[in-house]
Amino acid sequence: MTAPGLFTTHVPGTSLIHRMPLWPKLAGVVVVGLLPWFVASPWPLAVVTAALAGVVLVAQLPARRLLRSMRGLAPVLVVLLAFQWWSTGLPYAARVVLGIVNAFVAAGILTATTPVTDLLDGAVRAARPLRRLVDPEVVALTLGIVVRSVPWVLGSFSAVRESARARGLERDPRAVVVPTVVHVVAYARATGEALAARGLTDPAEDA
Repeated sequence: MTAPGLFTTHVPGTSLIHRMPLWPKLAGVVVVGLLPWFVASPWPLAVVTAALAGVVLVAQLPARRLLRSMRGLAPVLVVLLAFQWWSTGLPYAARVVLGIVNAFVAAGILTATTPVTDLLDGAVRAARPLRRLVDPEVVALTLGIVVRSVPWVLGSFSAVRESARARGLERDPRAVVVPTVVHVVAYARATGEALAARGLTDPAEDA
C-alpha cells in the first residue's frame, strides 16, 4: 500500500499549526490562493513556497505525504510550465506554476492539521447565513461523505493496482479501471442505502 497524501487523512499532532483555530488557517489558504493575482514577479511566490515548506516542518507532517500529493500533480505542472513558457515567457510561467503549487500545498496543510470534525463544524457555521437556501446539516453531511470517500477510493485504486501488478497486468488499463469502478459503485450504493435507512433521502422521493 502506497503512502497517503496530505488530503487523505488528518495527521494528529501538537504543533502550533495543529493548535491553531480553523479560521486563521482557512484565511491563510485564501491569501495564498489569491496572491498570484496581485504580484507581477515569481519571487514573492517562491518565498511563499519556502514558507510553506517551513510550515510543513513545523507541523511535523511526513515528507512522504507531501511528495505523494505532488506526484500526481507534477505532470500537469510540467506541461503547464512548458506551454506558458512558450506562449508568455518564463517569469509568467513560473508565477502560474508556483501559484498552483502554493495553493495546493496550503490546502493540504489545512486538511492534514485540522480534524475532520472541525472542518465540518466550520462548514455548518459558514452555511448558517444561507439556511433559507441550504440546510447546514445537509452541507456538513455531504462534506463528511466526500471526506470519507476520497481516502476510500484512493485506497481501493491502490489495492487494485497492486493486485494487477502482482498478476503482471499493470499496463492493462482495464485490469485497474474496471475493478476500481465496480468497487466505487458498490461503495456508493452502500452509502446511499445507509442514508435511506436513516431517513436522509431527498424528501421529494418520499412524497
